[in-house]
Amino acid sequence: MQQKQPAVVYDEKAQRIVDAMVAAEARHIAQRKAEAEDCDCKEGMFPRGTASRRNFLFAAGSLAGVAGAAGLAQAQTPKAPPGAIYFTPETDPTKEQGRAVLADGGYGSRSQFETEVRWRFPTANENTSWSMTPLDKMVGNLTASGLHFERHHGGIPTIDPAKHSMIVHGMVDTAKKFSMADIKRFPSVTRKHFIECSGNGLTEWNKPTLKTVQGTHGLLSTSEWTGVQFSTIAREVGLKDGGAWVLAEGADAAVMTRSIPLEKLLKDGLIVYGQNGEALRPEQGYPLRLVLPGYEGNTHIKWLRRLEISDKPFMTREETSKYTDLLGNGKARQFSFDMEAKSVITFPSGDMKLPGAGFYDITGFAWTGRGRVQSVDVSTDGGKTWYPAHLQSVPENICTVRFSFPWMWDGKPAVLQSRCTDETGYVQPTLKQLIAIRGSNGPFGSIYHLNAIQSWAVNEAGDVSNVHA
Repeated sequence: MQQKQPAVVYDEKAQRIVDAMVAAEARHIAQRKAEAEDCDCKEGMFPRGTASRRNFLFAAGSLAGVAGAAGLAQAQTPKAPPGAIYFTPETDPTKEQGRAVLADGGYGSRSQFETEVRWRFPTANENTSWSMTPLDKMVGNLTASGLHFERHHGGIPTIDPAKHSMIVHGMVDTAKKFSMADIKRFPSVTRKHFIECSGNGLTEWNKPTLKTVQGTHGLLSTSEWTGVQFSTIAREVGLKDGGAWVLAEGADAAVMTRSIPLEKLLKDGLIVYGQNGEALRPEQGYPLRLVLPGYEGNTHIKWLRRLEISDKPFMTREETSKYTDLLGNGKARQFSFDMEAKSVITFPSGDMKLPGAGFYDITGFAWTGRGRVQSVDVSTDGGKTWYPAHLQSVPENICTVRFSFPWMWDGKPAVLQSRCTDETGYVQPTLKQLIAIRGSNGPFGSIYHLNAIQSWAVNEAGDVSNVHA
């Protein structure tokens, strides 16, 4: 006789978090549907409706300064989505002169017809919230800087780079303070890496909860980062024998801190000031942040101001009461830095509707914090049969790669899944396999590092929904 799985018991705080995220996504979907344009070309290829143009923005009115600088405040209308300026479309653009160069104020804006936005988890205090990347709207491998997910513990500080500095001290030969000008004088490198919050998908342990891939996997983004290797800084200050850990500290109101293995920083740690060809966005740590390829997102300290070398970890709040993995046997994993191999189908995905049977190009992302993606498999029958997917580019180290798979849908119910294998041989597990290792004590026992296979069910009407299969 099959044993019944024990019910997951949520504490009051945990349940409020789940309920708030469900409500936030529901409002986002409702707003998107209310603002949807009646356009047959979008049917089946996008979520039901278009993205919200007003709500769930982490920073409202971000374009106001640009529009004002150009003297175009009158052009800023509710019709323009965030990051765009509204211009009246020409009846026939071949017979009318287009708008003037620099009509956007000198810093380019996106098209007014592109409406994708992040949506914010509605905490009582907006300063300690996070926002989610609309993965279903992404093209290629990189995330637009304006759509990169956010996680903040004390709000976004406004820092003058001319006054900002980074101190390196502790077990070093010579403690030094580096200005931004000092840091930019060092030889720079540019690397493409993803950053993923360890809490990505935290609502999905026990049962399918959120409807969209933005909700289930939106704490993932990939950028091209530019900065200085930590090893360069280390040579400048000199490291004493016995050093093993580094305290990285941010200049935000939370004074976010994490202990980082010195070995990791020397291997590939980056002191970053550039993102996707420009300076860091304020919400991404301007003017300086840490990037630790493959490590969980909370270790990539933003607004970086201090690095202290020690022989032992500092046991900060963020690595004791937070960012530990409770296991079913009552023990906990601490310093579980690596983000394991993972993948997700972004089209078709939750809350989409396929217009009818026929050909569809299944696509999504795969990634691993332990090197390169080796292969991705796709199943259309809930994992009974697997087929190799096509990787659309050569996998790069600790970077997302887009995959695709040609699917001829017969109009019958189907369950779509993807499975990533990385270059170490690690295979993305099913949820049951992961729970067998981590325990079945639910999302607020084992809350972090959910890298299980995601399932999307397609019914006969073409509706796509989040399921556990």
